[in-house]
Amino acid sequence: MEDMKLYSTLFNAITDAMREIKKLNFGRAEDILLHAQLTTEGMFIAAGGQWEPEKEETP
Repeated sequence: MEDMKLYSTLFNAITDAMREIKKLNFGRAEDILLHAQLTTEGMFIAAGGQWEPEKEETP
């Protein structure tokens, strides 16, 4: 699974939601976060639903 895609999707959604919260648009912030949650959950399931931590490279 492409961890960076999940990370960037969630990071961008959190950033957008924070902007909306600053404007007191709490409903819009909730919508953004819910959409990100559903999107990344779908990505995770589509990838087989297994999380495998990245292995560190040894010198």
